[in-house]
This record gives sequence, C-alpha cells and structure tokens, in this order.
Amino acid sequence: MKIPKALQPLIEDGIVDRVVRQLKSGKEASVFLVDCGGRIRCAKVYKEAEQRGFQNLAQYQEGRKARGSRDERAMGKRSRHGRKQSQEEWKSAEVDALYRLDAAGVRVPKPYGYYDGVLVMEVIADEHGEAAPRLNDVQPTPEQARQWHEFLIRQIVLMLCAGLIHGDLSEFNVLLGTDGPVIIDLPQAVDASSNNNAFRMLERDVGNMTAYCGRVAPELLTTQYAHEIWHLYQRAELRPDTVLTGCFEHDDTQADVGDVMLHIEEARREAEIRQRGRDEAAAADAAD
Repeated sequence: MKIPKALQPLIEDGIVDRVVRQLKSGKEASVFLVDCGGRIRCAKVYKEAEQRGFQNLAQYQEGRKARGSRDERAMGKRSRHGRKQSQEEWKSAEVDALYRLDAAGVRVPKPYGYYDGVLVMEVIADEHGEAAPRLNDVQPTPEQARQWHEFLIRQIVLMLCAGLIHGDLSEFNVLLGTDGPVIIDLPQAVDASSNNNAFRMLERDVGNMTAYCGRVAPELLTTQYAHEIWHLYQRAELRPDTVLTGCFEHDDTQADVGDVMLHIEEARREAEIRQRGRDEAAAADAAD
C-alpha cells in the first residue's frame, strides 16, 4: 500500500520495515499495521487539532503541566505557540499514560516508542490472529459479563492507584484479546489529583462499564463501585489489591452552608491573586 506521509520517516530510519495495511481511521487518529523487524505492530498516527472531533478538551487537560512557564502561559492565552504546544501535549499524553499504566500492571497495549507524532505499540489480536473486536461488537454471556466487569473495575482501581483516570472508558475503547479485555485510547487520561472533574469522570467510566455488563447481568446495575473507590482514594486507603464490595453508604447529613461559602470566598480571592500574577507575567512578556 502507499506509505502514509507520517510513517515515511519511520521507514527511512529503519524503525518500520513496511506498512501492511490500515487498521482503522478514527476522529483522533489513524491506526496502521506495520512490520517492525518481522514483528507486526500498530502505528497510531495522531491527527492535528482541527481534524479531531474530541469535544470539551479543556476539562481533560486541566491539571496537566506544560514543560515551561512560557508554554503554560501561551496555552492559557491560546496563542499560535500555545495551540501548537497544546497539540503536542495532547499527542504525548497517551504515550506517557501507556508507559505509566503498563508499568503499573494495567492491561493496555504495550508501547514500543513514540516518533514525531506516531505511537508504535502492541497489536491486540483475537484467537484467530485477527485484530481483536471491541466489546461493543461482542455479546457476552451473563457469566462472561460478570468476569469482565470484575476485571475492568480492577483495572480502573490500578489506574487510579497510578494516579490516572481513563476519562472516556466505554465498551467502544476496550478490546477483547485472547487474554481478556484490553483498555485502549488514552490521550484524554485525567490526572486524578489535580483535575476538578476527576470523580465525575471516574464515575462515568465505572458507570459505562457497569451499564454494558449489566445488560445481561442486571444485578451489577445496583453496585456502587465508583463511590466506594473514590472514598478509599480520598482517604489514601486505595491499594491495587483492595477488596471491594460494590456497596457504599452515602452521607446524607446537611452541609454547613456557612463553611461552604467561606471556602468559595477563599477560592475567589486565590483566583484573583493568580489572575494578577498572569497579567503581570503577560505584561513582562510584552515588554520583552
């Protein structure tokens, strides 16, 4: 097949010997099967921001640190340099997440390298050696659904113990390999400790997996894993081997409105101080 422009440098550098075929083309990236020294692997080519369809990007990027103060200010102001830097941060986010999660024992495709916007990683295959199907394309038995749900909840725990939340987990980005479910598509992975949307995204990830498996195992629909996991995480009691029950007792005590308003006022003052600092920095940049 014709070699895609983004893969040509990898051919010239000997990283890829040949492009076998295109595996898929999505909103954020195109994936190709490539031959690397006799081993078939995936090459994920990321699309530029104007070609991507992912919505509400800002809520996923909250808490990510740019590589320098100038880059961080530029990203905040959405300048040309800032937009370019934001694109690079988006592309490298999945690479960083894959290496981090692979090291933590999460079942994700094993990464083999990142080269100028192209991620080379493990191919997830089915028992026939073909590209593994997504969970969305599989109809599980009730017993399979229970097993997959237990496994995926454990993967979510492992991810959170590594400091990350998938942020867009559903049956559309879990593949069914020969050794079970494999989680894919992580460019929007959320830093659990610094993103204000962290719990909401964790709850959605858990909810999506529960809804899918609960279609044939409806008893799963009454579980409360997201709240249980987050409660343990906030108390620094969540471990990779923590035994979960799926039960959680919600605190229905009335909130102290005065205390809440005090925290809001403190947050407002801190925001004003940060904004003054950004304005001063921007003025200093302009003066330079």
